[in-house]
Amino acid sequence: MRTTDLYLSPVLPVVVPVSDVLSTHTELPLDSIICGDAVEVLKTFPSSSVDIVVTSPPYDSVRDYKGFSLDLHAVGGELHRVLKDGGVVAMVIQDQTKNFGKSLTSFRTIIDWCDSFGFKLFETVIYRKFGAEGAWWNKRFRVDHEYIPIFLKGDRPAYFDKEHLKIPSKHGGKTMTGGGTRLTNGIRIATRAITINPMKCRGTIWEYLTAGDGSRLKHEHPATFPNKLPYDFIQCFCPPGGVVLDPFVGSGTTTVAAKNLGRSYIGIDIAPEYCAIAEKRMVEECAGESNAGLF
Repeated sequence: MRTTDLYLSPVLPVVVPVSDVLSTHTELPLDSIICGDAVEVLKTFPSSSVDIVVTSPPYDSVRDYKGFSLDLHAVGGELHRVLKDGGVVAMVIQDQTKNFGKSLTSFRTIIDWCDSFGFKLFETVIYRKFGAEGAWWNKRFRVDHEYIPIFLKGDRPAYFDKEHLKIPSKHGGKTMTGGGTRLTNGIRIATRAITINPMKCRGTIWEYLTAGDGSRLKHEHPATFPNKLPYDFIQCFCPPGGVVLDPFVGSGTTTVAAKNLGRSYIGIDIAPEYCAIAEKRMVEECAGESNAGLF
């Protein structure tokens, strides 16, 4: 296979050996799943070429990731370089608990990426899990959330559309009284009547069903996130026709969403077994012009 063949948008997904990717430094390997170390592969990508990253790194050895290790600091540097100005990284992450103490990996990573590379922390979304009750610990709370820090490169998001994130207002259509508020300078605005909009944008707690989410093929990977999650981030922060990257693609949930939303995708994973799962899902779960039934 010629190197140039790897960067054409194929009808079916392409699994690209890392040796082929490393032979070029000028073009993105669009619409492909790449088997290789994330940092080494990212080094070959041109700067300012990706619109959004949606990913979940293998943090804290919470799951068995085939024994591979990860340098989150180095990953952050490469992601900042390859992102376009105004691009974002949405990263699903949690902290391991050991001897009743949290590892603080999520917090350390946020501070490191912002201090070391110039990312801004645009926001931290709480991913609230709805599914099976899970473990009830005798001396701990059940953990039913994960963090999704949203890292921003540049002054402001280049693309932002939150229409699809709107949810029904509890009191939509009602006229409420007593709507006085206090400004940051201490001045109080006079009480007035306010008509509540029927829809509102969700806040920073995003709820997803986990029980029964996704195919059996998807769950051959030990750590997945909900199918709907990357759809929400991609539609919000990635323009139509943009480029979506997942440097820890795992079962391919991000790349499936990108393809079904009409965006170009790139997935990277160091484990050939996971690359194979992602490739198969791209064939079986991408619906062309229609993404009906994916949720």
